Amino acid sequence: MDDKFVLALDQGTTSSRAVLCDRAGKIVSVAQQEFAQIYPQPGWVEHDPAELWSSQSHVAADVLGKMNLASTAVCAIGITNQRETTILWERSTGRPVYNAIVWQDRRTADFCDELKKSGLEPAIRSKTGLPIDAYFSASKIRWILNHVPDARQRAVRGELAFGTVDTWLIWNLTQGQLHVTDVTNASRTLLFNIHSLAWDDELLEIFDIPASLLPRVGASSDVIGNTRGPLFASPIPIAGIVGDQHAALFGQMCTRAGMAKNTYGTGCFLVMNTGPKPITSKNNLITTIAWKIGDQITYGLEGSIFIGGALVQWLRDGMGLIESAGSIEELANRVASSDGVCMVPAFAGLGAPYWNPYARGTVFGITRGTTSAHLARAALEAIALQSLDVLKAMEADSGSPIAELRVDGGAASNNLLMQIQANLLEADVVRPHITETTALGAAYMAGLAVGYWGGIDELELKWQQDRRFTPAMDQDQLRRKKQDWDRAINASIAWANSG
Repeated sequence: MDDKFVLALDQGTTSSRAVLCDRAGKIVSVAQQEFAQIYPQPGWVEHDPAELWSSQSHVAADVLGKMNLASTAVCAIGITNQRETTILWERSTGRPVYNAIVWQDRRTADFCDELKKSGLEPAIRSKTGLPIDAYFSASKIRWILNHVPDARQRAVRGELAFGTVDTWLIWNLTQGQLHVTDVTNASRTLLFNIHSLAWDDELLEIFDIPASLLPRVGASSDVIGNTRGPLFASPIPIAGIVGDQHAALFGQMCTRAGMAKNTYGTGCFLVMNTGPKPITSKNNLITTIAWKIGDQITYGLEGSIFIGGALVQWLRDGMGLIESAGSIEELANRVASSDGVCMVPAFAGLGAPYWNPYARGTVFGITRGTTSAHLARAALEAIALQSLDVLKAMEADSGSPIAELRVDGGAASNNLLMQIQANLLEADVVRPHITETTALGAAYMAGLAVGYWGGIDELELKWQQDRRFTPAMDQDQLRRKKQDWDRAINASIAWANSG
């Protein structure tokens, strides 16, 4: 298979990407296309499912065209996707009955609050590893069934299908022959028991969802079938399905328990591999399935931070302190410290491990001598301090210290931020040579399933370090920084509670 490639389809929240990967684990071709974000009402976020498919099929063809390759050059397809986003469509025609309701959408928050008040959260969390929240798919499915005319009746009759974005893409790639997902995406629905690895009848009853809607659940690395239709001239095995953050964890080769990664994007997404048994979090983290390869299941702990790189965007667009996101490093490097300035970027509340939707952004410690450089440095420290809180919660839940943190995402290119993160974590921060870890993880899953690579041991050898950041901060300074951060977090929450 030396002359073959693996095609990874990476369907994100704002764009569709396609990536070709070779035997050496190198990305040889990339194509990307953005698609529209639909905001019908405040707090509502939707996508057009037809545009999700058309943009993804376009870049799939484009990435092969750039290399002048026929579909016969592709030995497998791996799919990774935005999780929780919900689509319902007609089985007979493939037409969606409503727009995709995106993971960010909050229209079902009141219903989720009602479920919490009824005391159901402990039972639901014990089965799914998840809190009750509008973030996940179940309440979105229920909303479509209750608000689209005849949708519930048609679902009961078996005429409709539900899927997260991976399932929708596979349905279209196979012209309706396959209705399937994998354990990582199923585990984000609030309907899947992560212990029995099956859809749960009690959860379906709670959310009033007919079982006939649901896809078959398979492994993350397995040949589930072949493509059909005009997109590819010859059939290609679909051999990998994995949610985006799980794919990034695998692409970073965090294949042993205790290994962790942080993706620094608009928010920050931290996941730790916890091995073959799930760990119930006592520190407000999510227990999730990391992946399933063959019959082997791997679990993880996850913590999401709402505002990461978005804080830098705010300094650029909202405050005008920098001209480009990349220039924040140069500005922050003009000063040796933030000089006591501490920033809490709770623009949309606080995520893990606090989960306080009412907290708001605050800046403390400003004096007459505070400059834009101090604010820039405080912003980078805030991103790292938020991540530290989640990482310390992971250490507490898992009972093992984090030896090193593997990093990716746009902000991982900021050397100062990575050094600050290493200083605060008191552990090495390691940036890989290839930071396209999400697409790479999907490619690896697919390639393993068809024998393109011999095993995980072979893939681990392909992971290459770009730079390692080691801790270099005075202990007294470190202690003061953490104390100031704790005070700032508490003050932000107190401000919200006193309103």
